[in-house]
Amino acid sequence: MPGLNLTRAEAIERSATLTVKDYDVTLDLTRSAETFPSTTTVRFSAKEGSSSFIDAVTAKVHKVTLNGTELDPATVSDGVRIQLPDLAADNVLTVEADALFMNTGEGLHRFVDPVDNEVYLYSQFEVPDSRRMFAVFEQPDQKAQFTFHITAPSHWDVISNSPTPTPQEAGAGRSTWHFEPTLTMSSYITALIAGPYESVRSELTSSDGRVIPLGVFARKSLMEFLDADAVFELTRQGFEFFEKQFGTPYPFPKYDQLFVPEFNAGAMENAGAVTFLESYVFRSKVTDAMVERRAITILHELAHMWFGDLVTMRWWNDLWLNESFAEFMSTLAAAENTKYVDAWTSFSSMEKSWAYRQDQLPSTHPIKAQISDLEDVLVNFDGITYAKGASVLRQLVAWVGQEEFMAGVRAYFGKHAWSNTELPDLMVELEAASGRDLSAWTEKWLETAGVNTFKPAIEVDEDGAITSFSILQSAVAEHPVLRPHRAAVGFYSLATSGADEGKLVRTHRAELDVDGASTEVPDVVGMPRPDLVLLNDDDLAYAKIRLDDVSLATAKRHLKDFKDSLPRTLVSASAWDAARDGETPAREYVELVLANIGHESDSTVVTVLLRQLATALHFYVTPERQRETAVAAADSLWTLSREAAAGSDAQLQFVKAFAVHAQTGLQLDTVQALLDGTETLEGLDIDQDLRWELLTSLAAGARAGQGSIDAELARDNTQNGQLAAATAHAAIPTPEGKAGTWESVVVRGEGANAVQRASITGFGRVWDTSLLEPYVEKYFAAIRGVWAEKSYETASTIITGLYPSQLVAQSTVDATDAFLAGLGSEAPALRRLVVESRDGVMRALKAQAADV
Repeated sequence: MPGLNLTRAEAIERSATLTVKDYDVTLDLTRSAETFPSTTTVRFSAKEGSSSFIDAVTAKVHKVTLNGTELDPATVSDGVRIQLPDLAADNVLTVEADALFMNTGEGLHRFVDPVDNEVYLYSQFEVPDSRRMFAVFEQPDQKAQFTFHITAPSHWDVISNSPTPTPQEAGAGRSTWHFEPTLTMSSYITALIAGPYESVRSELTSSDGRVIPLGVFARKSLMEFLDADAVFELTRQGFEFFEKQFGTPYPFPKYDQLFVPEFNAGAMENAGAVTFLESYVFRSKVTDAMVERRAITILHELAHMWFGDLVTMRWWNDLWLNESFAEFMSTLAAAENTKYVDAWTSFSSMEKSWAYRQDQLPSTHPIKAQISDLEDVLVNFDGITYAKGASVLRQLVAWVGQEEFMAGVRAYFGKHAWSNTELPDLMVELEAASGRDLSAWTEKWLETAGVNTFKPAIEVDEDGAITSFSILQSAVAEHPVLRPHRAAVGFYSLATSGADEGKLVRTHRAELDVDGASTEVPDVVGMPRPDLVLLNDDDLAYAKIRLDDVSLATAKRHLKDFKDSLPRTLVSASAWDAARDGETPAREYVELVLANIGHESDSTVVTVLLRQLATALHFYVTPERQRETAVAAADSLWTLSREAAAGSDAQLQFVKAFAVHAQTGLQLDTVQALLDGTETLEGLDIDQDLRWELLTSLAAGARAGQGSIDAELARDNTQNGQLAAATAHAAIPTPEGKAGTWESVVVRGEGANAVQRASITGFGRVWDTSLLEPYVEKYFAAIRGVWAEKSYETASTIITGLYPSQLVAQSTVDATDAFLAGLGSEAPALRRLVVESRDGVMRALKAQAADV
């Protein structure tokens, strides 16, 4: 829809013109399945005689009344904005409109449960989508109070930011919920969740003595799988940790957590009414990594109640600080106040690998990005905003000290509660608490892009004693800044006796400031050279690392023998970086993973290694050896599955990975036997979700067709089943099957956001990439229209998901370049998505050349 963008300049001008006081919003959710009446009354002050606009994405505007005067909707409204002329010093505006239910996970999303045909609604407003539910000045610095009046079927539950009131009967099976005004907040964290959700209730006592009601919600058909006790336990641990660290009691009157269908992200920090994707309700056995990821997400959203909700960025250029802070604090809370004591290992493996990947794209940007409009915000929900920012905050904490850092944060909350801030407001408090001048740190870390690399320079004498040791820091030409780091150097050697015999154990650690092209480490001079030297030990710094030749040889032989998980993860990450950068052959990395992953104890690390293994096999191995390497890898994964402990997390992960990579007749026979039950592994339960993964493997291998998929869907006619069926159907390796999926997703745009994502996943799952060749031209012919006509979530999913990345060839690059040349300066956010995908092909070509 044209006109949906909002520029920062417009937002600044509007804030200079007016200040919002409060909103009163009335919605009727009982009228139709497509639209709902939305009436908004907003009070605001303004410069007398000035003009402005209010945001309202509507199906139809019926009436606009400004200070008692009716304005002609046809004149002042274009379906996106309503113009407000000749404002008074104090204004009352009422907008009566029909708003649209969405099925894209934006605005007010409407879902019908196939199990019981009940309707479930939830809102998702970040970044600019509260305007899809009510008329609003849609920018984070226009904080206000919001009062909601919701009419809905009487058997529904209705949840918002304020505690749910007793509903009043409205006749014909309808009731109205009149909520108390919210505390002062930005519109993007207001919320409405409505439907026959079921809940489990509890409470806790805040640090200021208030009793905080707790609720955990899910659809009726999922409640039997909801482990509310685990959610409540983490919530209590998070409250305890954050209230102590922040020195500020939880700011809102209640805390509800709701698992909602067809959600696009992991979760959303609506004040006191957090929404989560339903994949966190485990109806089948999931990996320990998934359970830990849910825990981190729960803590992440809880941290946002302070950083983001209580204190909010003035404009979206400081979005990174919201997300990075929550990411850092959630991992810190997990490591220090829950059972997830190895959370920093998971952070290093998952978050940091994401950050390094994002930071090496041509679209990389400083952590504090230039955000000129809403389209910039949407594409900047990326690995830099979340993972690099959190990594850099960890670096800052290591540099200034954790106690000093938290003291600054406490002062920040005390000074800026309920208001909007910018980065300098936080840095002033951190400088005061730590006594350090952070201006140079801010400039080098937050205002420049790119990742540095550490390499050791070691000299030894004839007896093996170190005579010289330096850390060499480098940067790529495009982003040449060398930054100051707080880092540790770890010495590891094989223990020859005792309880750790045969293990690689740390024998020495030196922590120091690393700055410039070369930093000497004088306190290790004279020490015997260890078996392995690990730069950035304990993962304090944000930097890629390389091993010296001696250490690399040790790592290849003894990666599995590290006593602790974090150094093992750092060494694995170094090997992956080298393969991605085309410095070492991809097949060496494949061998390293398969030789050691069976000994890995951390579930998240296994998850990431398997993901990287898949990328190496399908994209980085030279084409001439790709199939034989992939077949051998699948055989190894089946061997690992059989050798894993019965019922273990490793067993489940290896079986799932084997199913993904199975392609030969014998391998697919094994998948079929697992599905049929004629092949069993002790402790492995072939539950419903695993059945779908096995069936999708058979569909991709041309061993199962639509009939088998339909039969499985009849067995599991749930939303999970429908999504799994969409993936399996799209994976059928026939020209007709691919054409049908393309027509459904791109041409007709059928299905909700989640269904389209599932279909796109299956579309790209091919062993014969020639099936995708006809879609290169179709892709570049279609995506301009997709970008112009569809919402951001739908468009970005299609543009990223259907890019022909599987066709690793110069012709793909050439087709991309031709499209980009034709695009010119039009649609910079679209350009960025395509450029990032192009980079994946370029990197794969470089890696394949190194693997020859």
